[in-house]
Amino acid sequence: MREVIRMGLVADDIGPVLARDQFLRGAPVEGAVRSPILSSWQRSQSLGLSPEGCELPYTQDLDLDGRLVRAAGPVLNRLQALFAGKNVNISLADERGAILQRRFGVASMVRHLPEIQTVPGFVFHEKFGGTNGIGLALAERHLIHIYGAEHFAERSQSNACSAIPVRDLLNGRIEGVLCLGYPPADADAALDTVIRRAAGTIERRLLEQHSARERALLQAYLDARSRVPAGDAADNGQPGELAASGLDWRDQMILKEKATELISTAQRAAVEVSLPGGRRVTLLSRPVTSASGVEGVVIEAVLPSRNQRLAVSAEAVLGGAEAVAAEEAVSLEAMTARAVSTDALSREALAPQDLLAQQTFTPVAPPADEPGAESSAASGLVLVGEPGVGKYAVAARRRLELLSEASTRIGTTLDVSRTARELAEMAVPRLADFVTIDLPEAVLRGDEPTDPLKDLHRTVVHGIRQDCPFYPAGARVDLKPTTPQLRCLTHRTTVLEPDLRTAAGWVSQDPAAARRILEHGVHSLITVPLLARGIALGIASFYRSRDPAPFGDDDRSLAQELATRAAICIDNARRYTREHSMVLALQHSLLPHGFPEQNAVEVAHRYMPAESGVGGDWFDVIPLSSTRVALVVGDVVGHGLHAAATMGRLRTAARNFAELDLPPDEVLTHLDNLVGRLDREEGNEEPGADSTGIIGATCLYAIYDPTSQQCVMARAGHPPPALVHPDGTVTFADLPAGPPLGLGGLPFETAEFHLPEGSQLVLYTDGLIEDRDRDFDTTLEQLTRALAHPNRPPEDTCREVVRTMVPDHPADDIALLVARTHTLDSHRIATWDLPADPALVSTVRAAVTRQLAEWGLDEIGFATELLLSELVTNAIRYGTAPIQVRLLYDRTLTCEVSDASSTAPHLRLAATTDEGGRGLFLVAQLSRSWGTRYTVGGKVIWAECPLEVTAGRPDTVEMEFDFDDIPAI
Repeated sequence: MREVIRMGLVADDIGPVLARDQFLRGAPVEGAVRSPILSSWQRSQSLGLSPEGCELPYTQDLDLDGRLVRAAGPVLNRLQALFAGKNVNISLADERGAILQRRFGVASMVRHLPEIQTVPGFVFHEKFGGTNGIGLALAERHLIHIYGAEHFAERSQSNACSAIPVRDLLNGRIEGVLCLGYPPADADAALDTVIRRAAGTIERRLLEQHSARERALLQAYLDARSRVPAGDAADNGQPGELAASGLDWRDQMILKEKATELISTAQRAAVEVSLPGGRRVTLLSRPVTSASGVEGVVIEAVLPSRNQRLAVSAEAVLGGAEAVAAEEAVSLEAMTARAVSTDALSREALAPQDLLAQQTFTPVAPPADEPGAESSAASGLVLVGEPGVGKYAVAARRRLELLSEASTRIGTTLDVSRTARELAEMAVPRLADFVTIDLPEAVLRGDEPTDPLKDLHRTVVHGIRQDCPFYPAGARVDLKPTTPQLRCLTHRTTVLEPDLRTAAGWVSQDPAAARRILEHGVHSLITVPLLARGIALGIASFYRSRDPAPFGDDDRSLAQELATRAAICIDNARRYTREHSMVLALQHSLLPHGFPEQNAVEVAHRYMPAESGVGGDWFDVIPLSSTRVALVVGDVVGHGLHAAATMGRLRTAARNFAELDLPPDEVLTHLDNLVGRLDREEGNEEPGADSTGIIGATCLYAIYDPTSQQCVMARAGHPPPALVHPDGTVTFADLPAGPPLGLGGLPFETAEFHLPEGSQLVLYTDGLIEDRDRDFDTTLEQLTRALAHPNRPPEDTCREVVRTMVPDHPADDIALLVARTHTLDSHRIATWDLPADPALVSTVRAAVTRQLAEWGLDEIGFATELLLSELVTNAIRYGTAPIQVRLLYDRTLTCEVSDASSTAPHLRLAATTDEGGRGLFLVAQLSRSWGTRYTVGGKVIWAECPLEVTAGRPDTVEMEFDFDDIPAI
């Protein structure tokens, strides 16, 4: 059953022929043709190619008997037999795109096809032939399909092809391309399986060539050892068994790693390797040549005893050379004295030539009468191989080491920009010489980018030099569609540009800047899209300059793996930034934006969130009855959205409890019950599920009375406030600590302090004074010095405390509230003590009227007389002596009537036939607010009258009368 492949169509209303015509006319065709084809068209056009003039160069510089041809020969023959009788053109090209071999399903095709499709030597690279199978496979570096009009050249419009790169599995480099050409009508999905398996077989045969070469080297080594006289070799020419010398698998792994490095250097050396347990092993590296002429390196390990001597064979057995010197003895001490450290393996000469040149070292036993005769050295073969293969192995191990290190060095913080920079620092200089990273502005803010192709900003520029002319960090980057960066982001695939000098799309972005970059030696580029959880977050570009070799597929895979890991970390940081911003916005919305007007205290405040996350610190200033004010500071345990939401609930609850005119200890008791109840409710929402839990909170609640200059406060596990006296003396209130909120069952104690006018009350959370990097007592001394300034405004005090006490990166939230006290002038306070005699109500009204006149408040006299009459009458009728009347003239006029009774009046709606019950209704109508406050000696009924409008009377309206027009009688 044959499944026909849809030939390049993306949109239903347009085919490749029409799309190609529109593209050549300059019309947009995005979405109408496959993205790899469109990118190839754009590159071809930027190279100046025309569909009619794509002339292919011809070269005779072909390796027709090389590794690739030998490996692919049987595979090509098998493909020819498979497609016998079909119009299939099978071709093999080298890494340049030059055709090496061709096979045909129908032999007669040779007579009908043009030379470029039959003769080896024509180069089908994209820069010459435009969009074609071989050229596109080299550019995209994976299996591709091209159908009919998708070809750029006119001559190929009637053909279809499938092409796949063939790699050397050892080094990952593309060795060539396998291509199948066929009529478009014969397109079949089964061709993918065929060409993939064929390419895989060629790659396997290439790898087997390496294995065959290594087997030949090993045989040459064994043959050389077999020719050593038996008396000179304790092992009779066979490789020694290292395990028999006490080397476990860990020791052998260390030796093999060092041996691989020695092979990669392709130099003779004697290297001493330290093993766990204090043992030392000498590795000897020497050249070896197989019978077929393959040159390699053999590594032997020698474990000598003390004073062990090594015999140098007079016969240079390795490589089949003739005897060149007489036998001589070289002590182990002399040999190891010339050995170099393993850190210098990548540098020049590793050992003296006269010591190791084509000589075989074989351990021999000392004479029986010498010390150590009972001990003998062990030796054995560690590795044998070609230097090039060793280099690949070392490079592979270093890539693994880089990835392992990257897992610990990338993503150490939850900062987007810092994480991106960690990626660049990780890649330079071990992978690239320069790295640039571009991120959309939305990602930097923590949002998900709606269109990552737009609004890109250069976030990181990092390299081995500072003067390379890349776009600077912070600059907006507008990329053209043909650039490798935008292609990788559009197609969400890594793009490798081995040679930037021929990368027309990269050069066209900014020719002048490209020329300057090339002048700095930059020659190769890998661009990787930063993809995480299906979201494109930006672009990472890796540039090479010092190493003359271009980037390869292994480098591309490594860059992609690094970028993938970094993208996950960047996305985590982005999500954290978004959540942090949301929590911070929530917390700011729950904190007071401004304080109500009041005259009791002058306040200033600061809130600084923790660097690692928003916490639950909060503060508030709450005006109370009778010109008093409540100051509150609290701290919810934990960080994040839950802590911020809990803080908002506690602040709202504290304001509600404050409205009841409760003393500080009772307010804390109610808050304690609330926290405990919330904690239990949240813990029992889903039994068995993880509970966020409030755990607890701390709070400090203080009430200041400007009429008496007394401050009553209580605290629940919170740091005590600092008291700054008018003379600059700083003390910390001796206030019982009390348990944190949420524990329940324990009482809270209050304390009362006298605060003269001009004193400052400083409330704060523990983040200001508690830090694991600072001593607590030293911190308190610093705070004391910062506060010890008399007559300083609260705003200046806040500024100084923040400058002195707050670290650059606070680990915890910090809330700071500074209040400077004021006093209500005694001339604005009027007090009358009354016996429980109803006849004295009129006397009180008269006294109040006179006092209001003295204060210039005649306009509210009527309402105040009526209001006080009701309050005094209720106190005399239902209360207990002593009875006191007090007027407070501040922003409002407060009327107070106190008595010794604890019963409180309640507002009710009186029926039509009721004789009483309307007094409090009148009080509520005549005042702005009223309530009851309990005291140690009874209660206080208070009412506040506004001063800006007349209360209780109709407004006086000025009227003009004109009687002139009244006629006479």
